[in-house]
Amino acid sequence: MGWKAAEKLIRHWKILRGDNVLIIRGKDKGETGTIKRVIRSQNRVIVEGKNLIKKHIKGGPDHEGGIFTVEAPLHASNVQVVDPVTGRPCKVGVKYLEDGTKVRVARGTGTSGSIIPRPEILKIRATPRPTTAGPKDTPMEFVWEQTYDAKTGKGMPDL
Repeated sequence: MGWKAAEKLIRHWKILRGDNVLIIRGKDKGETGTIKRVIRSQNRVIVEGKNLIKKHIKGGPDHEGGIFTVEAPLHASNVQVVDPVTGRPCKVGVKYLEDGTKVRVARGTGTSGSIIPRPEILKIRATPRPTTAGPKDTPMEFVWEQTYDAKTGKGMPDL
């Protein structure tokens, strides 16, 4: 990636991992798929099962080499989010509901203007939170211990 490409990075991403998109440019033009990965540093996305290329991988001591079919990244401008109601490609806008929640909305000609739901895959953590305390975690008896009293000034360092 050259310095010119880094200069024009997308600041406010409207395409998220798990979105249903339509490819509008390239060899898979007109096909729909879901976003598998978003590469923000390159303004690119990987669509599941689309833009397949042959990759030659040299064998090593722990893996076998050969010719593999892999998904190549597409530029973010070459895909459009699909409107959940009409099934047509649309632009994505942002709107705030009455209760203050921020939602994505389908915009453009021939779209329904409906809310585009957040993909369920974003709610799943890649690495689950640990349930047991590790060696660097503070024990709970020290967490709840009161070390400073505002009324008496107990716990203040002598300066």
